[in-house]
Amino acid sequence: MMFDKQRTRQSARDFAVSLKCNARNVLRTGLLVSGCLIVGMQKREIPLETGRDWPSYGGNKAGNRYSPLTQINRQNVSALKVAWMYDASEKPDPENPGRRRDRAIQCQPIVVNGVLYGTTPELKLFAVKAGTGEELWRFEPSKNDRLNSNRGVVYWASGNDRRILYTVGSSLYAVDAETGKIIPTFGNHGRADLHEGLQTNLEHDVSKLSVTATSPGIVYRNTFIIGSSVSESGDAAPGHIRAFDVVTGKLKWVFHTIPQPGEVGYDTWPKEAYLRIGGVNNWSGMVVDENRGLVFFGTGSPSSDFYGGDRAGKNLYANCIIALQAETGKLKWYYQTIHHDLWDRDQACPPNLMTLKRNGKPVDAVVQATKDGLVYVLDRETGQSLFPVEERKVPTSGLPGEHPWPTQKYPLKPAPLIRQVITEADLTNLSPEANAYVKARFDKLQSNHKFLPPSTQGTLLVGYSGGAEWGGNAADPDGIFYQNVNEEPWELVMTERASLTKTDAPLTAGNALYIANCAACHGQDRKGSGPELPALVDIGKKRSADEIKTILKTGSGRMPSFGHLPEKDRDAIVRFLLNKETGSAKVANASAGTLPASKGGFPYTPAYVPKTWQRFTDQNGYPGIKPPWGTLNAIDLNTGDYLWRVPLGEYPELAKKGIPTTGTDSYGGPLVTAGGLVFIAGTKDEKIRAFDKKTGKVVWEYQLPAGGFATPITYEVNGRQYIVIAAGGGRGQKIGGNYIAFAL
Repeated sequence: MMFDKQRTRQSARDFAVSLKCNARNVLRTGLLVSGCLIVGMQKREIPLETGRDWPSYGGNKAGNRYSPLTQINRQNVSALKVAWMYDASEKPDPENPGRRRDRAIQCQPIVVNGVLYGTTPELKLFAVKAGTGEELWRFEPSKNDRLNSNRGVVYWASGNDRRILYTVGSSLYAVDAETGKIIPTFGNHGRADLHEGLQTNLEHDVSKLSVTATSPGIVYRNTFIIGSSVSESGDAAPGHIRAFDVVTGKLKWVFHTIPQPGEVGYDTWPKEAYLRIGGVNNWSGMVVDENRGLVFFGTGSPSSDFYGGDRAGKNLYANCIIALQAETGKLKWYYQTIHHDLWDRDQACPPNLMTLKRNGKPVDAVVQATKDGLVYVLDRETGQSLFPVEERKVPTSGLPGEHPWPTQKYPLKPAPLIRQVITEADLTNLSPEANAYVKARFDKLQSNHKFLPPSTQGTLLVGYSGGAEWGGNAADPDGIFYQNVNEEPWELVMTERASLTKTDAPLTAGNALYIANCAACHGQDRKGSGPELPALVDIGKKRSADEIKTILKTGSGRMPSFGHLPEKDRDAIVRFLLNKETGSAKVANASAGTLPASKGGFPYTPAYVPKTWQRFTDQNGYPGIKPPWGTLNAIDLNTGDYLWRVPLGEYPELAKKGIPTTGTDSYGGPLVTAGGLVFIAGTKDEKIRAFDKKTGKVVWEYQLPAGGFATPITYEVNGRQYIVIAAGGGRGQKIGGNYIAFAL
C-alpha cells in the first residue's frame, strides 16, 4: 500500500512538472486545454511528460531514451517476468519468394494512449494493446516495396486526425492510427515517394536508384522531416534532407547535403561534383528542439567509400553534425567531425539533446557519439564545442589521385570510447594459436595511425563497424550519458579497379558486372564477411535464381537496389553467382556500372576499390584483439569524466572455459529510467539485461528466445510499468519474431 502511495505521489509530481513545461511552451505557441494545444484554429494532441507513453523514437523528440517511471527499480527488478508476447513473425509469401527476410527486427516501437505500434519482419505495420499484446490491426504495404531495415514509426495527431507515418522501401506511408487503413489524401493515394526532391540538376535518373529510410523521420508541428539510406557505391543517390507536409504529403523543402552552386560549402568540392556524387545522407535518425524550432542530425560519408580521388576538398556536409530550421530547412550551423572521409566514418546514431551544467550554469547541448568512439558535446545554439578539440596533422600519403585532408579533429574530453590504434600488444590472448594466427595477418597491414589513408598494402581500420552504432544512447536529467560500443577492427586492402580485368582468362560479362557492383561488399572471391556482408560462394544452395533476381532488383535489408541496371545485366550477375555463365568473351562497350571504369559521369566509378574487406578475427571468428569487444559506458557530461565502463555480453562457450566476460558487438541502444536502471539487449548471447546506473553492475538478465537487436522501451498502462523489446534474432543468430513485454 505504501508503494502505491509513493507511486501516486511520483505521478502527481510528474504531472505538475509536465504542466509547467507545457505552460512555458504555451507562451510561445498557443493555449493548452485538456491536454491539447490550440494553435490558431488547429488542435494538436501533445503527450504529457509523465512517462506513461513512449510517443517517439528515442522516447521523446530529444532522443533521450529516458523514462521518469520508478515502479521498476533497483530493489525489485529481479522480480521482472514476461507479461505478454506478440508474435510478429510471418510465413514466406509464395508469390514473392525474394521477400524472405533473414535479418533482425530492429524496430523500437512507440506507445500512445495505451496502444503500441511497431513493424513486423516484412514491414507490416501493427497496433496492439500495450497492456496485453492483443492485436488491434495490421496494415500491409505494397508488395512492390523493397524490404529494408526499419527502426521505428512516427505518430502525429490533430484533433480526431491521428496517423502513423512510416517507410517501406522508397514509400512513405500515412496510416490511420485508429483503424490501420491508409489515408488516401496523403501524397499519391496514401504514400509519398522518397525519391522526391533528389532529382534537382542531376544528370541521371534518381527514380531508379536505391533510396530507403532505415530510421524514422521526425515531426515538427505539421512538418515531417526525414533522411535516407542510399547505396555506398558509385550508384548512390544524393542524401539530401527532405521535409513533407504531414497532412498532404507534399514536399515542403530540401536541404542539399552536397551543396549546389551559390550554396555554402559548394567550394569544398570539385566543380559540379553535385551532379555525379551521392551519399552524404542522414540514415541514423534526427532529434528536434521544439522551443528553438531546430532539427539536429548527423550525416554520412560521400559515395563511394574509401577512395575520394574525384572529390578533392573537405566535402561539406559529409560527416557533419547539422542544425536546420525545422520549418524552412535553412542552415543554422554545422560541425564537421571528419574532413574528406576515406574511412566510412558516418554519424551512425542520432544526436541526443541534453542540458548540462557548465560553470554552475545550465547549458543546452547537442551530443553526438561516433563510429570511431568519440563523443562531441556542442552548444545547441552555436554549434561550438563545450570541451577542447584539437585539429592535428595526420598522414597524407594516399592512393594515386587521392587528396587526404592534412588535419583531423581530436576531442580532448570525453576520452575515446574505444581504442583508436591497434598495436601488437592489443592482439588477442585467447590462446597462443589465436595470437599467432592474427599476428601473421597483423604484420602484413599498416596500423600505426587512426587516419592512415587506405592503401594497396592494406590497413587495419578502426571506427568502421565499431564505436557507437545505430541504437544510439541514453541520457538522464543529471547529465549522465550511457553508450554501448563495439571494438571490431577490419582489414582493408585496396586495388586499382582497372587491374581487376587484368587476368589470364577473359572476363565474362557477369563477372565484370559483379566486380563493378558487388565485390566492394562481398569481395572478389565472394567470401563476404559476417552476416551483414554474407558470403555468396554457395548462394545457389540458399536462394533460387528468381529470389536472387528479385533481391537485385528491389534490394533487401542493407543491400541497395540495383534496379538502375538493365535487366540483362542483372541476369548476367545471377548466372555468374550460380556458376551458370557460358562464354568467355571479354566485356566490350560495357553498360553503366560495368567495367572498364571511367572517371566522371554516372555511376561514379572510383579508380580504386576494396580488394579485401573483412573483419580482423582469429581462426575461430572471434575478434583478433584482446577483450573487451563490447562495452557499456557511463559518462558525466557535466565534467567529461567516465563513471564506469563494463563489458556488455559474453560468448557462453568462452565463459565455460573460465575466460572472463569478453563483451560482444551489440546492435540496439540503451534505455535509462528514474528507477536507477539501464536496460539494454543487442548482444550475441541473446540476453536483455538491467544494469545499476550508478555502478554498472548487472542486476537482472533474461535469456530471450532470439536476439534483441533493437532498443527497449518502457511505459505504463493502468498503473503497471512495462519494458518491451523486439526479439527478432538475425545477424548470424537464429531468427525470431516476437515483441516481449516484461513487468513486475
